[in-house]
Amino acid sequence: MSITCANLAAPQGCNHTHAARHEAISIPPFASSLPCNALCFNTMSTETASSNLTVNPLAHFQVTLNPDGTLNRDRFVFPDTSASPDPIPSAGPVLSKDIPINPSHNTWARIFLPHHHARSCSEEKLPLIVYYHGGGFILCSPASNIFHELCITLARELSAVVVSVKYRLAPEHQLPLAYDDAVEALHWIKTAREEWLVEHADLSTCYLMGSSAGGNLAFHAGLRTSASPEGLEPLKIRGLILHHPFFGGTQRTPSELRLANNHILPLAAIDLMWELSLPLGVDRDHEYCNLAVDGSSKLSEGVDKMRSLGWRLLVTGCDGDPLIDRQVELVKLLKEKGLRVVSDFTEGGYHINEAIEPDKSQPLVLTLKSFMSTTVAGQDAVGPPNGISMQIAA
Repeated sequence: MSITCANLAAPQGCNHTHAARHEAISIPPFASSLPCNALCFNTMSTETASSNLTVNPLAHFQVTLNPDGTLNRDRFVFPDTSASPDPIPSAGPVLSKDIPINPSHNTWARIFLPHHHARSCSEEKLPLIVYYHGGGFILCSPASNIFHELCITLARELSAVVVSVKYRLAPEHQLPLAYDDAVEALHWIKTAREEWLVEHADLSTCYLMGSSAGGNLAFHAGLRTSASPEGLEPLKIRGLILHHPFFGGTQRTPSELRLANNHILPLAAIDLMWELSLPLGVDRDHEYCNLAVDGSSKLSEGVDKMRSLGWRLLVTGCDGDPLIDRQVELVKLLKEKGLRVVSDFTEGGYHINEAIEPDKSQPLVLTLKSFMSTTVAGQDAVGPPNGISMQIAA
């Protein structure tokens, strides 16, 4: 491994172990006064010369890595939004409240319920979406504004109960602990006596959904739970929704090289997230990151279970995202293994743009509506009414 720093020579007072040569990189103006530990970062094995990477990832996310391996996160970069549990007229179209899951791990859930259903006397229950937020396994929570607002959109537009899960973050808690939390949340839901879940959620119509790293979480949670689905009853998973899922590998893809210095998700930031979140001593060709590793042999058994359960998968992405090539390959890989997968890959855009710009979420909503309706009906998912851009052939 090498370490890249904003200075050509190791600065005085730097406690990090540096390679012999420090690479010069350009950093945002706000990072000019940050201490060295905010401007130094590891890069796992890479096929891209570091001179091509002009973004410093720690400065990009305004985080600093402490000598003890913990991370200081600037809460103003991804500001939080409070829950709104009170069913008063001014509460808006969707109510939300926070409920603890495992206090010893500081995990919790934010539940979203359409306001009209909270006030309705109807006995009809709503589909359940268990949502895992993004942030590269190192940032954010269900309270983060971008994911809070996306969950409001999902609950309102899909008439669904949404449970957004707070899981433990790396580097303080490296993988697979987030996967453990993702599955524990499902077991909590199946037995929870929480009023909104008991009265309004149809546990027999459940979807696991995640954005970015949350898409990775949703998939791995699905792999785990498919091995013994009876353990989740009465919770019944119908399908997985992977929104711009976060996967990787040591070999660079064309889209990663083309968008190496992308303004939302630069390649150096991708490397940093995997560096901090993967178990010690492994690289990006670990199964948590690269599903195709070792010929995807470890993946086959889990996919076979998903197929036998009748699960369907939806994978969405856009060609303005450095991860698009990995998402396209994921669809091909899963289809080759016999899983029913529908893809929605669009032109332009950027990583999780529907979360960052809510006014651009309508195409995603149409895709989700179609996917969920055809999944429940037992039909092949076909995407939004006006078709899917860049649909991957079976």
